[in-house]
Amino acid sequence: MSARATTLAQAFSNRLLKEMYDLSVIDAIVNRDYEGEINKVGSKLNMLNIDRITEKDYTGANLTADSLTENNAVLTIEKQKSFYWQELTIDNWKSYIKDPHSTVVEQKAQERLKNMDVYALGFYGDVGAGNRVGTDYTTGTVEVDSSGNVTGSGTTFTSAMVGRGFKASGHTKWYRVKTYSSPTAIVIEDDLDDVSSTYTGGAISALSTYIIEAVTAKAITTANILSTVADCKQKLDEVELYGENAVPDTNRWMIVPSNFENTVLSGATGISLHVPEVYTELVKKGMLTELLGFKIFRSNRLTGDNTNGWRILFGHSNWMTFAEKLLEADIEEEIIGNFGSAFKDLFVYGGKVADARRHQAGELFATFS
Repeated sequence: MSARATTLAQAFSNRLLKEMYDLSVIDAIVNRDYEGEINKVGSKLNMLNIDRITEKDYTGANLTADSLTENNAVLTIEKQKSFYWQELTIDNWKSYIKDPHSTVVEQKAQERLKNMDVYALGFYGDVGAGNRVGTDYTTGTVEVDSSGNVTGSGTTFTSAMVGRGFKASGHTKWYRVKTYSSPTAIVIEDDLDDVSSTYTGGAISALSTYIIEAVTAKAITTANILSTVADCKQKLDEVELYGENAVPDTNRWMIVPSNFENTVLSGATGISLHVPEVYTELVKKGMLTELLGFKIFRSNRLTGDNTNGWRILFGHSNWMTFAEKLLEADIEEEIIGNFGSAFKDLFVYGGKVADARRHQAGELFATFS
């Protein structure tokens, strides 16, 4: 026999403790213009566009015709994801929780949204050259030959510069760093992914000044946070100056980490975390405020951290085309050789930033204090 009270009474809640997730932002930052077409065809869809032609002065002489050229961007469904779990009859009988199914299905949906957010926000390398805000690198001078080989004088180039925008005195638009060879040697190319790599910017004479954009993170404080957001706005406002498609003023967004919100709440001048009544529903998706034309959304799914720098995205939903399809939905099957049911699904998705849309978004590379 045991003394009384050595066996303690126990009770169990019939409610499951749910897994908690951050709010999803993917619907705010992508467009699904081609989703119906790719879902009918399969895993790849070719998206064509015709390059711009230019208007010329008429002098009375015979006209010179422009040749039409086309570009082909390929949207590929590259992610193939599935869930698979079992619910055994004996487990349901033994457990105080008799019906876990609905909770598991809800958790599955949130996990999928999280992974899609991380995927889409990882496209920060696909913003247009010249559309980045951070601490630029301008040390020394450069010479560029007609093939895009850059020779530096007094420079300390690094491999971290690959993919960043490059513009030297004499360039009329931005290019990007293609490869790194040494502290005084890099190669640049046109900012295009859907055609073979080439450089069309011409030779730049020695001792020219230059910019490699946002090589290191910008330190943002309460004193400069508003002006930094203004710099991001200006990047989008000016893309047409470089021959790119203009970014619409409406429906612009910026995805920020929680550090941004904390800096604002610490006393940033000119910023109030107030969401207009018309955007009440967007609060459910993490919207913090509207600022300088940007709808500001908070997400913990951005690439980076507050030590090495956050890869903060801003832009318009024209930027990324996204497609997804649930190929098989929650198939229930009897477990052969046992008792109970197994459930599974098959889900695919992919995103593409076409060359003609690269400048519809930008990147802020920053830390906060």
